[in-house]
Amino acid sequence: MKPLVLRSGTLHIMDVAAAARSIAAVQLADGAIPWFEGHKIDPWDHVEAAMGLAIGGYPDRARLAFEWLARHQRDDGSWHAAYRNGAVEDFTRDANLSAYIAVGLYHYYLISGDLRFVGTLWPVVVSAIDFVLSLQRPEGEIHWAISPEGQVDPMALLTGSSSIFMSLKCAVALADLLTRDSRRWREAMARLGQAICHKPHVFNVTKSRFSMDWFYPILCGAVSGNRAGQRIQRHWQKFVVEGQGVKCVADQPWVTLAETAELVLALEAMGWRDLAETVFSWMGDKRFDDRTYWCGFTYPEKVVWPEEKHSWTNAAVMLAADALYQLTPAGRLFNHRFWAEKGIP
Repeated sequence: MKPLVLRSGTLHIMDVAAAARSIAAVQLADGAIPWFEGHKIDPWDHVEAAMGLAIGGYPDRARLAFEWLARHQRDDGSWHAAYRNGAVEDFTRDANLSAYIAVGLYHYYLISGDLRFVGTLWPVVVSAIDFVLSLQRPEGEIHWAISPEGQVDPMALLTGSSSIFMSLKCAVALADLLTRDSRRWREAMARLGQAICHKPHVFNVTKSRFSMDWFYPILCGAVSGNRAGQRIQRHWQKFVVEGQGVKCVADQPWVTLAETAELVLALEAMGWRDLAETVFSWMGDKRFDDRTYWCGFTYPEKVVWPEEKHSWTNAAVMLAADALYQLTPAGRLFNHRFWAEKGIP
């Protein structure tokens, strides 16, 4: 795959092939994709990395990643929060981590058109979404997890619930592809969307220091239109370091490329393409010699930290590039208009 050259005339030239190779290089023989060599596998970042493989021209490896999930799914539809060396490292059953397979599988379908594989994985998606919705409360929010001791954690998180909203959209889209009844999922999604937009009190643990709490409600499409623009403008100075990227946490001098790439996705999703291109251009010099991307760096010292090459960071930048420049048919996955046209709000 040829390097991506920005039309805007900035200096950021993304080597998509290098980013994809870096993910393929750390994928294990059984399909698992750790954060980096020797580190843990968590289901959400594993799916994100599989999406990077699909964008980068490795569909067989992406399928292998989804097959790993199918083999490791628990009987209740969940996955554990972390695995390492073939064993469970964290026995927490996280709702958000368990839901994200729907996003990854729909993304894979948009690129491959492989409806047969969607049908094969369909029972896995159904079981995962049913587990997640078992944790939904009457006002729409979704409890975070079931603890290793088997207790429901009553914490509800805005970022996690926003990610689940996106997962529900993709689960409904998969159901539509297979002509399956998705009314119950649509109703649950509507309740969750109402909570995200109008019931801040139900998210009972504040994470407002984290930039994901700022833009994830937009990225998932729950907040759109003028309300999305107002939300971006309200907290721009809190999280954005002009010319550098997005801080992971507002009160810490740490800029992260995954959050920067995801802000690009959110801006493009809501139709603010010029600003999305500008933010994307800021990542152009945040790379190792092999043209893969740093995880993050301190500001203003610009010390790279951590030093490892993270699979999901490179995948996030690839997703942002695909959204801006339509490298694959999945480039519109997060676009608000795309979902409106499908009748899935």
